[in-house]
Amino acid sequence: MSELVISKSSPKKILLMEGVHPGAVEALKNEGFEITAEKGALQDGDLVKKAQGFQAIGIRSKTKLTAEVIKALPKLEIIGCFCIGTDQVDLKVANECGVPVFNAPYSNTRSVAELIIAEMVSLSRKVAYRSQQLHRGIWEKSAAGSNEVRGKTLGIVGYGHIGSQVSVLAEAMGVHVLYYDVLKKLPLGNARACSSLDDLLGQSDFVSFHVPDTELTQNMMGTKELQKMKQGSYLLNASRGTVVDLDALAEAMSNKHIAGAAIDVYPSEPNTNSEGFKSPIQEIENVILTPHIGGSTEEAQAAIGLEVSDSFTKFFRWGATVGAVNFPQVDVGAVRKGRRILNIHKNVPGVLGEVNSVISEEGGNIVAQHLSTENGTGYLVVDIDLPETAPVAERISKLANSIRTFAL
Repeated sequence: MSELVISKSSPKKILLMEGVHPGAVEALKNEGFEITAEKGALQDGDLVKKAQGFQAIGIRSKTKLTAEVIKALPKLEIIGCFCIGTDQVDLKVANECGVPVFNAPYSNTRSVAELIIAEMVSLSRKVAYRSQQLHRGIWEKSAAGSNEVRGKTLGIVGYGHIGSQVSVLAEAMGVHVLYYDVLKKLPLGNARACSSLDDLLGQSDFVSFHVPDTELTQNMMGTKELQKMKQGSYLLNASRGTVVDLDALAEAMSNKHIAGAAIDVYPSEPNTNSEGFKSPIQEIENVILTPHIGGSTEEAQAAIGLEVSDSFTKFFRWGATVGAVNFPQVDVGAVRKGRRILNIHKNVPGVLGEVNSVISEEGGNIVAQHLSTENGTGYLVVDIDLPETAPVAERISKLANSIRTFAL
């Protein structure tokens, strides 16, 4: 059933989960929004209970906004993922419910890339292993199995924002770079594209994964794929925990085919810092394990906080949806004349004509109008030269194909 929202009736309530950076909290409070900030993650029924009555939710990687959760939150108007990935949100259902989802695709790319470079050097020099030995009182000074990364080959799987940054940094250190991506990507520097994953695996001394969580990437590195890697090579994964079969990796390392690994993401991760952690590779020599901290730097979290909070502000103030990952994108600024109505509707023929007819019948003059469609949804932003738009918005909300209508 279609909903009418009079946006200026009360301050928007925003729930921020998982310790979103204080800079985001401050920025949103300064805009006049009512903020509730939680340090941990909640799931399913607990999340629904906590989030009732909020117009926006900000999450990171552990909070799952499933179809059931989204449908159980009728007041929810916008979702912000304070991270790069959005696979923790049912984007299709969010779109169907008229809820745009925003993320921060650029803000932590440098932090993740720097961690990968540091781990390449650490694995090649067995830094973590040597450190563990000294902590146990064992002095083993040896050059055996310790190498420079200069002159070696790095294979990057997924040449997006992060993968391409890793490429640039690695090449600056004298590393040869190969990459494989399902989409055609322009190489940076002297990086060279591979025609297949197998081609990349067979040539690389280091293989680093920077891919989303999709059907194509789930368990893409199992026993068969690991055996196609070079003898004595290294594997790094800071993308998604479902990409690498960790049991298969443990086997490949126990028989010395893989010389080392750096893993930042896992198939199952604790929801809070107080929970325990177990992995089949945590007792293996020359393995670097980090608790999903690829983008966890002060700089990255601050930038992410400001990027997503800015998306919240622009949507609530003006209706701008630029950067939404599941929703028609409309780039608008402040209203110059009149009052603004936002209408989310099913993308079927005749909707625009119906809306304009209502505006005309109510004596409104259209000052500006912006329409975009995507994934079966249409999004209309219209400025009307009327002192009060609530009656017009109410009629528009009752049109057969309307999903949600906002009077700003």
